[in-house]
Amino acid sequence: MELKRNYVILLVFALIVITAAEMIGTQSLSFGAFSISLLPLAFAILITMILGLPVIRKGFLKKIYSKANVQFSSKYLIFIMLPLMARYGADVAPQLREILNVGWVFIAQELGNLGTVLFGLPVALLIGLRREAIGATLGLGREGELAYISEKYTLESKEGQGVLSLYIIGTLFGTIFFSLIAPIMLDIGFRVEALAMASGVGSASMMTASSATLIERVPEMESTILGYAAASQLLTSFLGTFTMVFLAVPLQRFLYNKLTKTKKQPEVPADVRAAE
Repeated sequence: MELKRNYVILLVFALIVITAAEMIGTQSLSFGAFSISLLPLAFAILITMILGLPVIRKGFLKKIYSKANVQFSSKYLIFIMLPLMARYGADVAPQLREILNVGWVFIAQELGNLGTVLFGLPVALLIGLRREAIGATLGLGREGELAYISEKYTLESKEGQGVLSLYIIGTLFGTIFFSLIAPIMLDIGFRVEALAMASGVGSASMMTASSATLIERVPEMESTILGYAAASQLLTSFLGTFTMVFLAVPLQRFLYNKLTKTKKQPEVPADVRAAE
């Protein structure tokens, strides 16, 4: 009974944060020639981050940020995202003919998922990570990478720690980053269609933040932005799994072996994991 009461309090707290963020609304910041739009979603994340700091997380807030509530939120996050996935389909349909005309571009951009391995792995090794780098640089650390690493190494392994760390960092800061970078790239001169396609990186929150800031800047192209972003998101979620398994994993294994001068990518036997 106490556990259910905590869940109700958590949901009420979430509604209060959402209401506060919506009341703040979309805010624009200007830096010289650049104009950055901060969405309510970004403010909601900032509010929950600040209230979750140990120095503030006392008394009533400590109950809200309890381990049980965090696990509850992680477990049922997918159900909250289901209506958003349905919205993707609705956004894609009106722009389907236009999307099919540039379909090869959507497929080609999936090769960009290899960038985390090509650029992220050397940097991760350079700053001292080893097995953690395998989980942290396989992709953006979304559900696909999380599932793969957990199946192959378990989340208690060093590789699991790497992918979990990236998942948390992406959840906390990815949305804010995408809400900032999209308008900057637009001001630099990138086409809005290209930026809309680039919004679909496999993360619903990042895609929403990026596409929403683009719509804020170019409202007359709202349907195009939503259609391109949603189509890219769907393709990334589907094709991204195959790109990861058949391209990213072998490439990562090859680079890891070369850069660390090991004969094979480390595996973690069950008895070693148990001992750890």
